[in-house]
Amino acid sequence: MPQLPEAFLKAPIAHRALHDGNVTRVENNIAAIDAAIAAGFGIEIDLQLSADGVAMVFHDYSLNRLTEGSGPFAQRNLTELSELRFKTGERGVPSFAEVLELVDGRAPLLVEVKDQDGAMGPNIGALEHAAAQAVAGYQGPLAFMSFNPHSVARLAELCPEIPRGITTASWEGIDEKLIPAPRRAELKGISDFDRVGATFISHQWDDLTAPRVAELKAAGAHILCWTVKSAEDERVARDIAENITFEGYLPT
Repeated sequence: MPQLPEAFLKAPIAHRALHDGNVTRVENNIAAIDAAIAAGFGIEIDLQLSADGVAMVFHDYSLNRLTEGSGPFAQRNLTELSELRFKTGERGVPSFAEVLELVDGRAPLLVEVKDQDGAMGPNIGALEHAAAQAVAGYQGPLAFMSFNPHSVARLAELCPEIPRGITTASWEGIDEKLIPAPRRAELKGISDFDRVGATFISHQWDDLTAPRVAELKAAGAHILCWTVKSAEDERVARDIAENITFEGYLPT
């Protein structure tokens, strides 16, 4: 199994790149990525799929929160997304290929593939295929992860040379409860870790004391965490996690 490069365990990782709370630098976009590189941080980004099958760097399933557009992200094609105006004034959702060309190995890229099934089930594949196509030949430090283990398993088939992990949580929040209870229990137990060939998790920072996290760490898994928002929380998280994903402050 490909191991997580050392670069992911050094500099803190900027959550959705080094945005400024979506005031002038929107998350997951070019200015925020440039800022993270300039500051020497790692970069976490999210992937969604365009209507015409292109892996795009965007977090939400809807356009409403961040852009002047509205409606489902997945109903817009590459051309439409590249012309979309953000509420910050920035223009254009970048493709994954565009971001890879921009970063060009200058910072480690932690890439979260957003669930396309809707309930963390097996109805996935198109986004994983598009992501694997975009990353072919990329030489910089890069790792894939997803909340949906089916996505991680598919990425293992498509690009077995790239390190992969599972994004994990307590699965007790309001949004998480939209997932059926039996599935949440499976996900909380991180039962697919070995099956998908994962070598790390990125876990909810305030749930790092979960027994399963300790089991995985003892077995040699790398433990990252999300999303730390203060220096005080960082000190707590680093008692267990080897590195943090952060936003809203600058780690020292």
